[in-house]
Amino acid sequence: MSGLKQELGLAQGVGLLSTSLLGTGVFAVPALAALVAGNNSLWAWPVLIVLVFPVAIVFAVLGRHFPSAGGVAHFVGMAFGPRLQRVTGWLFLSVIPVGLPAALHIATGFGQALFGWRDEALLLAELGTLALVWWVGSRGASSSANLQTIVAVLIVALIAAIWWAGDITVAEIPFPAVKDIDHSQLFAALSVMFWCFVGLEAFAHLASEFKHPERDFPRALMIGLLLAGTVYWACTVLVLHFDAYGADKAAAASLPGIVVELFGVKALWVACVIGYLACFASLNIYIQSFARLVWSQARDKPASRLAQLSKRQLPLNALNTVQGSCVLSTLCIYALKINLDALIIYANGIFIMIYLLCMLAGCRLLKGRYKALAVVGGILCLLLLAMVGWKSVYAVVMLAGLWVAL
Repeated sequence: MSGLKQELGLAQGVGLLSTSLLGTGVFAVPALAALVAGNNSLWAWPVLIVLVFPVAIVFAVLGRHFPSAGGVAHFVGMAFGPRLQRVTGWLFLSVIPVGLPAALHIATGFGQALFGWRDEALLLAELGTLALVWWVGSRGASSSANLQTIVAVLIVALIAAIWWAGDITVAEIPFPAVKDIDHSQLFAALSVMFWCFVGLEAFAHLASEFKHPERDFPRALMIGLLLAGTVYWACTVLVLHFDAYGADKAAAASLPGIVVELFGVKALWVACVIGYLACFASLNIYIQSFARLVWSQARDKPASRLAQLSKRQLPLNALNTVQGSCVLSTLCIYALKINLDALIIYANGIFIMIYLLCMLAGCRLLKGRYKALAVVGGILCLLLLAMVGWKSVYAVVMLAGLWVAL
């Protein structure tokens, strides 16, 4: 197999994927969706899950048949050759300087809400978060999975507690009738909400570390997807029920605000800690995935230190390299005071391009109904690139530049 230790089970896989998808979005996106679509956002979540399913199934089938630490780059290499494999790998790694600093900033924002951190204090918190990610990663995939399973349980418990304390009944959920759905608002909500399901590509890098990848990887992927979608929908119900959204309200403060309303200001730290852990979980799976991709790419040169594994069968040299890149990017973003909102949009274009390349690989490698699903997923990715607009040019330029350079 890959040489990495196979130690992940089904429950651990569900914890890894669900927290990766919930990550930085669970506290903010429901409020943003409610702001642009109101009650229509309650229909948008099930519609989005149906739209994402073809993409998720293709990831699941490819991961089942071709488990590899190389993830999407490995699938693309099998379909189109080593050059595009290297290009895809470097395209994924190009997210580090634009996406990771933004995610770090969102995570440490919960510390800012609790303690009023600013400037240097926030930077130290970001660097401390990276150090914690390194420590968890150096313990192995199983340790990361156990931690993220606990985080998933905490998120679900928090949402359930708010539902219980708020005495919300099914009859009170403001579901619009199908004939009353405003389709323009529905599509506006979908464009905001799709980013909650970015994370499948990172999860693919862990396929080879399952004890039974052919059985448990696709199950973990589909169950994790449904669990994350359910949590997002439940959060949207809360945001609408408590009217915790609006142009004058910070989206990320919606759930913490509800917690304070129901349980008092002393409970704010509970919401902030869980919010931080959710962001940390998303950061963790991406950094561990980057490390596995670097190790996988380096295996073409066995003498390279990046191709070596530790005694515990972990790609520690690759992890150290990725961590160093993350620290450098974070320091540069802080020194240059770059707008993080723009960085997130550019990173999203990269993710869509990677999804598109995976769907194209699926068209080449799969047969029958799975090939048809890959075609549908590819069309969806093209539509999403068009939805991002001119900002998707960054992803196209990166792809072209890497093709020429490599």
